[in-house]
Amino acid sequence: MSALALPLLFATVLWFVATGFVLWLDRLPATTWPASLVGATVASGFAMAGIIATAPMTGSAAAYAAFACALVLWGWHELSFLMGFVTGPNRLPCPPDARGWRRFRLAAATLIHHEVAMFLTVLVIAAATWGQPNQTATLTFVLLFVMRLSAKFNIFAGVPHLSTEMMPDHMRYLASYFRIRPASGFFVLSLTLISILAAWLGTAALAAEDGLATGYALAFALVVLAFIEHGFLVVPWQDTALFRWAMASQGDVPVANHRQMVDPREAEPTGHTGMSGRVNGLAALETAGQ
Repeated sequence: MSALALPLLFATVLWFVATGFVLWLDRLPATTWPASLVGATVASGFAMAGIIATAPMTGSAAAYAAFACALVLWGWHELSFLMGFVTGPNRLPCPPDARGWRRFRLAAATLIHHEVAMFLTVLVIAAATWGQPNQTATLTFVLLFVMRLSAKFNIFAGVPHLSTEMMPDHMRYLASYFRIRPASGFFVLSLTLISILAAWLGTAALAAEDGLATGYALAFALVVLAFIEHGFLVVPWQDTALFRWAMASQGDVPVANHRQMVDPREAEPTGHTGMSGRVNGLAALETAGQ
């Protein structure tokens, strides 16, 4: 199990710092956003070069580097979405009478450009590392993409605890597409599949050697984090308290009061009665708008 400890610590710390940094940049005045995105784009270019350079390498250091580079690319997508540069054609709240396929179509239109951009990034990373021994970057980005989709579908279907405290003001319309309700069978299925995937990756990491073992261990750590983040959607605990340091520059109501700001009529446009809660910081940041 010691083979999993360091990758788990590395992935957790890097995720925590990267998420907080994105939130901090997003809380700066809007006049700084273009410069932040340009800086993130330059960093992403170096990250892509790092992925290509480490793809032929088989050592553990190359796996760690590829993982970090993939997170830089993911951070660019987070930033571009939260700042409103890459979202979707629909930027309006959900109509109160929207149901079924219409509600899904409208919700998807709020972030479809973002989703397409992430999928294209998956294809680019996969093409750049095709046939190479170090697949850590590809595996990392694919897992981030899939785990985020799982969180998005679960929040759309309905979970017990939601809030918008980490959502930028200009993205608050997305809260109207949330549902606050008991967890569905889809949530149970999602958590089961995530658990199975984590167990498989952990077993693969313990059975492999060198860089391959590290790559699997980092992927295991990422899936464990996703499991925890999904769990936050059904427990009444504000995990966003972890990122108050990054949100200190926001000018609206203090974090502690955001729970009361969630309007159940917005969060539950389909007629279900709701209870206020909170949206998981990493897994729902994009769904919410974290």
